[in-house]
Amino acid sequence: MANFPVHKVFISYHHANDEEYKAALVDLNERLGVFIDKSVDTGDIDPNLSDETIRVKIRDEYLRDSTVTILLVGTETAGRKHIDWELYSSMIDGQVNKKSGIVVVQLPSTNPEHFTAPHGDVEKKQVYPEVSSWCSIDSRSEYERRYPYLPARMIDQLLAKNAKVSVTQWSRLGRDLGNLALLIDCANSARTSCDYDLSRSMKKRDS
Repeated sequence: MANFPVHKVFISYHHANDEEYKAALVDLNERLGVFIDKSVDTGDIDPNLSDETIRVKIRDEYLRDSTVTILLVGTETAGRKHIDWELYSSMIDGQVNKKSGIVVVQLPSTNPEHFTAPHGDVEKKQVYPEVSSWCSIDSRSEYERRYPYLPARMIDQLLAKNAKVSVTQWSRLGRDLGNLALLIDCANSARTSCDYDLSRSMKKRDS
């Protein structure tokens, strides 16, 4: 496995449904040593705080010290308001926190069949060596068909011209231990040049 620098990573996930995969990702990293976990664990933030206070704490106490956000996508991820806030905050250049690179990992519960590799041959050859042909997509309806569980905000980024967001499958991370390291490093390198689509309002409630 190639040597990559260690990056600070925020893991966004549905705590009630997908905690086991967050834990498994951290366990995988114990073998790799490619990231420092800066994410919010269950119980870290008092759920009785106001929505605005929670948003500020996530943005200024957790995301400010990370450069890459990994989004774990399960069957109910798209409807969670806290995840939407984390994604939005990952994409902005604020006074305290700066925008991050983003890696989307589709969990087995979503039965993922597709993936997106925006970082060129280095990503395609390493993570998807068996794929010989690639296509470009510019239709929202086609992205929604391929990725029915992705949050709408992430579909926005796949359609944005200069937002480089990798979308992969959970199975790819364990297939080659270098895949996770590469995806994180690519996202970190691209973060400052990403032009994210921030036009969508933040979710006000779970759906």
